Amino acid sequence: MPMRFTLAALRDAWSLSRPFWNGDQRWAARGLLAVVVVLNLGLVAMNVLLTYWQRGFYNALETKDWQAFINLLLIGGPTDDFAFIPGFSLVAALYIVVAVYALYLKQALQIRWRRWLTDSLTRRWLGHRAYYRLAVEDRGTDNPDQRLAEDARLFVDSTLTLGLGLMRAVVTLVSFVFVLWGLSGEVTVFGVAIPGYLVWVALAYSALGTWLTHRIGRKLIGLNFLQERVEADFRYALVRVRDNVEGIALHRGEEEERTGLEGRFGAVIGNWWAIMRATKQLTFFTAGFSQVATIFPFVVVAPNYFAGRIPLGGLIQTSTAFGSVQEAMSWLVNNYPEVAAWRATVQRLTGFETAISAAEAADAEGPRVESGTQKGLEASGLGVSLPDGRPLLEDVSLTVAPGEAVVVSGASGSGKSTLFRALAGIWPFGRGRVSVPAGGSALFLPQRPYLPLGTLRRSLSYPSPEGSFDDAALRAVLEDVGLGHLAPRLDTGESWERVLSGGEQQRLAFARALLQRPAWLFLDEATASLDPVAEERLYRLLRERLPGTAMVSIAHRPAVAAFHDRALRVEGRRLVPA
Repeated sequence: MPMRFTLAALRDAWSLSRPFWNGDQRWAARGLLAVVVVLNLGLVAMNVLLTYWQRGFYNALETKDWQAFINLLLIGGPTDDFAFIPGFSLVAALYIVVAVYALYLKQALQIRWRRWLTDSLTRRWLGHRAYYRLAVEDRGTDNPDQRLAEDARLFVDSTLTLGLGLMRAVVTLVSFVFVLWGLSGEVTVFGVAIPGYLVWVALAYSALGTWLTHRIGRKLIGLNFLQERVEADFRYALVRVRDNVEGIALHRGEEEERTGLEGRFGAVIGNWWAIMRATKQLTFFTAGFSQVATIFPFVVVAPNYFAGRIPLGGLIQTSTAFGSVQEAMSWLVNNYPEVAAWRATVQRLTGFETAISAAEAADAEGPRVESGTQKGLEASGLGVSLPDGRPLLEDVSLTVAPGEAVVVSGASGSGKSTLFRALAGIWPFGRGRVSVPAGGSALFLPQRPYLPLGTLRRSLSYPSPEGSFDDAALRAVLEDVGLGHLAPRLDTGESWERVLSGGEQQRLAFARALLQRPAWLFLDEATASLDPVAEERLYRLLRERLPGTAMVSIAHRPAVAAFHDRALRVEGRRLVPA
């Protein structure tokens, strides 16, 4: 494997891992890892011990020594190499206990690490509204849900499994090299005496296999990366169908959706076939390599056995030691598909982290919302642009006094909703400043309210915690906005955005405003799905119940203006009196 590939993979993996191993949980994590490492080293030590046990056991078989045979099976006894060596039953029992706890504690470390990594990535993704900027700008970070759920899991599992496997391979190599070197003797080639010749044969055999494995299988890295992407794209398309069943049904769009799903699934299958072909080529080699490796040690050692220079036990021990050295050196050959998949996972997580970092660094861009000492809301020099840099609004100035209601209208596409996002402080493209009084809470009601997963109580209380309001307040506000029939279902968990109609969702958003009682309320077409009677009732309710709340409404309907003190209009990239 080229050094450039190895260093890049390790550097990226370490950048993802370092905060965990150096963070607040470092001592617990390091301690758990140390125990797992010690247990794995214990397994290697027992494998070394078993080679000497094999030597004595097969020598006992060759000499037909019944007592030695029984001793080595049960408690243990003397051999040619040791005054006492434990019997197979003792070693096997200890091996089982160590193997079980090595796996159990490794899984415990996986859980701890995955919890930390998922929490860290989720906090950064949601922090500084990076998730919003990534979605708006489309930085190529496809399917962040998969990267948080699936890629984080695969990275932790594969890093620990491959890392511990590589460590065991290195320790096995070092341990058995000494055993094999002592068993090899020397061989003379062209008059030159070569000590430990079996070690050099194993090294040459494994080095050739590793080089050929990478040459044959390196294309799997890119294919695995692409497979993760097309699989996630297909799942996302299925979720889109599930979440938009009514729109698809009303448009009779089943055939078009099926065609789209077939196209995305076709990409999954096409790339999978490419993985299959690459895996087939690699497996032809690795399977052949493994089969030859099974018999190769015996072929190399057999001349010494048939010449009478070593007994049967020596043949078995030498072949086992040779096989262990060769297998340790061939670790990459035996794990190449897993390494390729791990590298693809590292690339996806590293790309996700890089995109989040870029979004965090750009957080200072765009219109700023700040707390000020004045009594009202003030926007000055506000310019709003599209992601590609095209201006929508220029030099917008706006002042809203406490308790004042202002309505903003304008043609579709003129930038009203984008102005709404700029006032909310989430739009990252543009310039200028929005100043609001310190300590004044704000609530934004978009045209399509967001309803979180969970109970109706949670959706109604959002963004406050679920238990922020008592049942009486919740039932009363549901009755006020015309959703009294939902009061018995406060603790029912549903996908409420599919259960409630568009109009009911907007009524629920108004109920939130009545519960939250914000100092500043911004509404963007918040009654677009309601009939004029319901619209009038809800706006009147707001003015009566929240007399001290300042409102900024973006609306098309002229009737909405009757509930506001002042009207503005977006025209020619400016905000002017209507």
